[in-house]
Amino acid sequence: MSNLVSVPKNGSLANSNSNQTFPTLSNWLDDIFNRDLPSVFTSNFNTGITLPKVNIKETADAFIVEMAVPGLKKSDFHIDIDNQVLSISTETKEENEQKEENYTRREFGYSAFKRTFTLPESVNDEKINASYNEGILSILLPKKEEAKQKPARSIQIS
Repeated sequence: MSNLVSVPKNGSLANSNSNQTFPTLSNWLDDIFNRDLPSVFTSNFNTGITLPKVNIKETADAFIVEMAVPGLKKSDFHIDIDNQVLSISTETKEENEQKEENYTRREFGYSAFKRTFTLPESVNDEKINASYNEGILSILLPKKEEAKQKPARSIQIS
């Protein structure tokens, strides 16, 4: 409320309580081009796929990684573990061609992503398994026996 705008009789605007000035055209253009690009420009135009979201849960016996990736098949995924790094990737290509008497219409698309996670030492990498159901990729990362959380117990005083 302290910034009052006075309007002189000549019709020009002046902000009498502020050191701010109106942006010039060059400042305005700099602001536009120096901002982060909207996600529509950084996503894949052919399919709209961006880096999939991941939920990671920890239970007493395991870590569970869930990734939302609808529209893919089990065979599209590549899951690797190397030196305590879990990699989940996919690559899909699609090509359609329609030939008619006067024209040929050809469309193609490509999408790929790769997510990597450094696993804690407590994961038993020999027993990792994955499943894909209704667009959700689930990876079970069981803990080593010595890392599993033991239930609380009472200790009797003798």
